[in-house]
Amino acid sequence: MAVDHAGADVATGPAAPVDKRREDMLRAALHVIAERGFTDTRIADVAERAGTSPALVIYYFHTKDNLMTEAIRLAEDRWFELGIERMGAAKDAVGRLEEVVTWICFPLPVNEFPDPWSLWIDLWVRSLRHPEVARVREEFDARWRGAIARAVLDGQAEGVFGPADATEFAIVLAALLDGLGVQMALGDPAVDPAFALRTAMCFAALALGFTWSGAVVPDTAAAPVSRS
Repeated sequence: MAVDHAGADVATGPAAPVDKRREDMLRAALHVIAERGFTDTRIADVAERAGTSPALVIYYFHTKDNLMTEAIRLAEDRWFELGIERMGAAKDAVGRLEEVVTWICFPLPVNEFPDPWSLWIDLWVRSLRHPEVARVREEFDARWRGAIARAVLDGQAEGVFGPADATEFAIVLAALLDGLGVQMALGDPAVDPAFALRTAMCFAALALGFTWSGAVVPDTAAAPVSRS
């Protein structure tokens, strides 16, 4: 086992075999949900997009809620993995924190998955009244908070960050990024990814006691696309 920057164990053995039919259905679900929203997505729509039958989709996932959460898990796992890789490649603690903030403010397309913010918003809305969806949302949030907290602890060990509570800081920064992300996903002209990045990093610099000189905005990063 290895330990990633979120502080969790990561398996280093052979990967489990991929069920291609299942993954095709999950990818189809991601795109249909991103285009139509969860409420207006039907099992039949996903089956048509995946080139299969509604009965087979139901056989694999049983309910639409389970299909949604497993689809978002597929995208989230890969997106998180790439974010952690970017953090690991940074040269110092400030760079690692900046990488995770940049990755959230400028989500790049991953393996043809749709814009993550549109998926997350649907997941949040569904989790309000569906405990099984809420548990998945809590799992995803805890993972990102853990990655941020680990970056803070590393920076404190290096003498770069001040004595803030890493867990509390991670909760607040993640909440700030979530709020900014909603505005970006809704197409608010006052909140673009560059503004979100500056806001989050200026907050981090103030809370952790370091000087932030500003980041280079990724040339290839695309702002989240509004579904309006």
